[in-house]
Amino acid sequence: MLARRTSRRRSILCVLCVLCTFCVLCAIAAHAQEPSGPQAVPAAQLQAAIGKLGDLDYATRSNAARTVRRTPASQAAPALVQAVAEQADGYVRYRALVLLTGFNDPRAKDAMRESLSSPNDRLRAVAYSFFEHNPDPGMIPQLLTALDKEQGEFVRPELVRALAAQGSDERVRQALIREVARGEDFFRSAVIEAFGDFKAQYAYERLAAIVRLDGPLQDDAAIALGKIGDKRALEPLAAIQRTAPKPTQPSIAAAICLLGTNCESHHAYLADVVKFANENAGYQEMLRGAAAGLGALAVAGHAEAAESLLAASAGANDSTRAPVALAFATVALRNTPLMMALLEKQGDRANATTLLAEGFDMLEEDLDKERFFTFARRSYWEAPENSPRRALMQSLIGKLDF
Repeated sequence: MLARRTSRRRSILCVLCVLCTFCVLCAIAAHAQEPSGPQAVPAAQLQAAIGKLGDLDYATRSNAARTVRRTPASQAAPALVQAVAEQADGYVRYRALVLLTGFNDPRAKDAMRESLSSPNDRLRAVAYSFFEHNPDPGMIPQLLTALDKEQGEFVRPELVRALAAQGSDERVRQALIREVARGEDFFRSAVIEAFGDFKAQYAYERLAAIVRLDGPLQDDAAIALGKIGDKRALEPLAAIQRTAPKPTQPSIAAAICLLGTNCESHHAYLADVVKFANENAGYQEMLRGAAAGLGALAVAGHAEAAESLLAASAGANDSTRAPVALAFATVALRNTPLMMALLEKQGDRANATTLLAEGFDMLEEDLDKERFFTFARRSYWEAPENSPRRALMQSLIGKLDF
């Protein structure tokens, strides 16, 4: 009898445990589920969230940013503008300025202009990045003046890109051609990359001269020439392909593919380099070049290159996975439609979203990441309930924690 009662009690306890677990899981799922649209919050709660954007605890500042992002623009934008102007904590001002870009509010432009003169490097970097994505010809004189004095290591590249976005202006062309030939290699590399990203045909001769020289800028110049798309670049690229050191070969292969020549074989070569470097130690430079080359191809619209990055990440060791993740995340920022199409057709998105999260953690481009987050959040709100697109956005929001 006693044994029977004990057994019955255990059965009841087991049922209760299962029910409790089920309730907890339901609560977690309900908490994790995105709201169907922006949610207004009390003004005091919004102000408190903004004040915690710089909290040392990751969960606290992430939840604070999440609250702000999901607040209607009519409520969030004025509060963020005020925070940028008045918050005592410089990091909070910076995070508020980044979040402000996600609300498409006209007041953001004035906040960006004012931030260009801030002593806070982070604020200036965000402002320059904003004017890269929102070019204003009236800003050119101010940007050119800043070019002569801005020395912030992570600020100057954003200033260069803001100018390169207005490459139709002769004053900008002359200034950037001058900059690519002087200063630290780090800054010169930023100019070269900007030439490629903004298809600066006017820089062809200068880049063709740089690509012929062995050195740390040869890779950058090769990729930039490929992005610009001038067929004349095939001659210098073919010439150095015969003599360039092995670590530079992946960039040359990617550049020739970008020019539309032997793309299938060059893509296969890049994928093979990643695989070989994963299986054989000592080829890290070639691995980084190959991963970056595949990333450049994917940004240009070669979906198969993004698929190769994803395939290479499966079972890869840490030294291989890091540059692959970085390239994969860069594709997400610079060709978001291609990345979304790739993710949508994945039956098991776990590895893809994890790879994306790893790459985002390594990227410093906070404004570009915010643009991606804004796209994903709005796509979620606009997608029909229970649709594949909404499910994808929900998984991205959960994995990338925004």
